[in-house]
Amino acid sequence: MKIMKQIASRISIYSADAFGVCSALYELGGLCVMHDASGCNSTYNTHDEPRWYDFDSMVYISGLSEMEAIMGDDQKFIDDIVYTAKELNPNFIAMAGTPIPTMIGTDFKAIANIIEKETNIPTFGFDTTGMHSYVSGAYKAFEALAKRFLKRNDKESRGEQKESVDKEGREHQNSRIKVNILGVTPLDFSINKSVEAMVDLLKENNFEVISTWAMGSSLEYIKNAGDADINLVVSYSGIGAAKYMYENFNIPYVVGTPFGKEFANKVIADLKEVKSTKENKISYDNRKIDKDSEITIVGESVMSESLAYAITKEKNKTVNVISALETDEKLLLEGDKIAMFEDDIEKCLKNSKIIIADPLFRPICPIDSNFISLPHEAFSGRIYRDEIPNIINKSL
Repeated sequence: MKIMKQIASRISIYSADAFGVCSALYELGGLCVMHDASGCNSTYNTHDEPRWYDFDSMVYISGLSEMEAIMGDDQKFIDDIVYTAKELNPNFIAMAGTPIPTMIGTDFKAIANIIEKETNIPTFGFDTTGMHSYVSGAYKAFEALAKRFLKRNDKESRGEQKESVDKEGREHQNSRIKVNILGVTPLDFSINKSVEAMVDLLKENNFEVISTWAMGSSLEYIKNAGDADINLVVSYSGIGAAKYMYENFNIPYVVGTPFGKEFANKVIADLKEVKSTKENKISYDNRKIDKDSEITIVGESVMSESLAYAITKEKNKTVNVISALETDEKLLLEGDKIAMFEDDIEKCLKNSKIIIADPLFRPICPIDSNFISLPHEAFSGRIYRDEIPNIINKSL
């Protein structure tokens, strides 16, 4: 019954977790291999990867055969990756699972250890299944990057380093706050200059952007992320890396996507505050709440909550949020819900008068509702790509 509940008969489904891994790592010079028979690669690059035709990357499919699956034979998979890695010399190797290796119990971590020993190239094995959304895969990829590549500084050594800087040098060092932007992929932000707008917003407010995880930054910039004073988490996929850096580098984080003018200013103010207090903060947590609000946003949790705050401030309207993707309940406000299946989402929307969501959600919305289209690359792919607005630091 639970499996039947997950079937979507009238709406689309979100991009899969394996695609989230590839999207997160796409620009970093790694060899990404989806372990599957065929089809995943073309689906990914055709529908979910707008950078495919303009940005070279090493994303491949393993070509798993029926006999290899039946016999549980991983040797060809290993040999092909080792051969390709020696030919292309990537910065790292990442393997992502799909339904077939999940069913036969492929041990990606063990395979990663074997490949790394043979190639001396950092290798990751992600236990993605193809049954979760891109958010899950991107979360794992960003977290793995942080754990593997960041320069190792614990809290004590970081504190000692700061104390060793003389007063004049410290004043110069602190003149610009160093920040990382975490949780950026075209699955959430497309290629409509939203990422560039976030970078510009920070620079205009006296911040130095160390790295953007992971659009517009090479692996070398990612490796220097530990030098930042603070992290800005703009989608749930960046939370894992943010928590790791907080625990191991003493770098606090602010959660929020700077949609709209007023909320963008709020995010900037919170970044400056948290830089001093060292206490993590969710920028939208004091949004006005009304459980009976007529407006509902459906989408990714952090982005939807941020947009809800922006609308509340600029339009003086209360908004409810439905997170249709995996998230941490602590990132949602009172009255907001997690509903990832078609029937559950439809029930949550039955009393909504105004709905803001991807156009492909329209079939399950009340007939008399006012539907406002907000395309999401991870849900409708390339269909509405040209209609995705850039609302970073712009009046709504």
